[in-house]
Amino acid sequence: MTKPAVSTVSAPEQTAATSASRANPPVRAIGPFGADPEPVSRRTALKSALAGAAALGLPPAIPPARAAADDRRAAPKRYAMKKSINLWAFPYPQRMTLEECLRLARRAGFDGIELNYDLENDLSPRAGTAEYRAIRKLAEQVGIEISGLCSFLFWPYPLTSNDPARRARGLELAGLIIRAAHDLGVKNVLVVPGAVHIPWRTDHEPVPNDVCDRRAREAVGQLLRQAEKLDVSLNIENIFFNGYLMTPMEMNAFVDSFQSPHVRVHFDTGNIALFQHAEHWIALLGRRIQNVHLKEFNRKGTDFSLEAFRPLLDGSTNWPAVMEALEATGYRGFLTFEYFHPYTHYPEALIYQTADSLDRILGLKDG
Repeated sequence: MTKPAVSTVSAPEQTAATSASRANPPVRAIGPFGADPEPVSRRTALKSALAGAAALGLPPAIPPARAAADDRRAAPKRYAMKKSINLWAFPYPQRMTLEECLRLARRAGFDGIELNYDLENDLSPRAGTAEYRAIRKLAEQVGIEISGLCSFLFWPYPLTSNDPARRARGLELAGLIIRAAHDLGVKNVLVVPGAVHIPWRTDHEPVPNDVCDRRAREAVGQLLRQAEKLDVSLNIENIFFNGYLMTPMEMNAFVDSFQSPHVRVHFDTGNIALFQHAEHWIALLGRRIQNVHLKEFNRKGTDFSLEAFRPLLDGSTNWPAVMEALEATGYRGFLTFEYFHPYTHYPEALIYQTADSLDRILGLKDG
């Protein structure tokens, strides 16, 4: 009997060789008369196939991931901005607590949430530094930023009201909002500086334009001292429906007049959408923009109230143009969806739908 040859390969080397052969098993090259007698590796076979394609003048296959974005279905590129949503889109406080809203927003994929200050509930004159620090800690535990503070209180208590008592109360509440922002560790406070007219309030007496402008400048000037001390930004919102600061040039002149980095712009895409275009405003406001509301608006309707605002993408806003304009200014902050009608049934659906829409606007999804 012939003595078998003794292998000179060590056990570890044999194990490695066995693993390699399993990862790249030989295949039989198929010729015109069946399988060729000698095995060919998958790598060799692939090289042969590519060489054959080149010989026939065929273009190499392009992996799907490298294909150009289809601008019919997706944003042409990704934008380095952050997703946020306003608390008004949640059924708070009737059906959800603040903590439940924070956790839902985070689960849906939001980077931030904008909170609202009112006369009751968690953010109100009833709360103080301890309560706000607890909310800040909760948000940190949840893993979501507070992108800013907003309030409807500028409407019942306008900073330019003809009623001195209402003006004084408006200043007082605005000061409390600034203090709350500081205690929450929030930079951004939305400010409505005044109103000539408030179409949804029957108790508002119209204010002459020049008087409105003078009172607004006086009020913001007073608030600015506190904002600078607490390092909070007073972001002036474009409203349009209030009959004041109706063009980007007027907004720029108002903001620039304070000569302070603590007076900036909170730009709202929907508030000027009835007669103007968000992308035009953005180009002129430029780096004054400190925070952004994404509100969808439908010009096709005839109801020019809050009902004209729609869920994202269900309107007439040119979102690709808006995003290009924002990127051109260098904006890298929050894009906050603002909506006033939580869904009656399955309210979490609106939150997830909005997150998905923002992903598409930001170029994070393409299918």
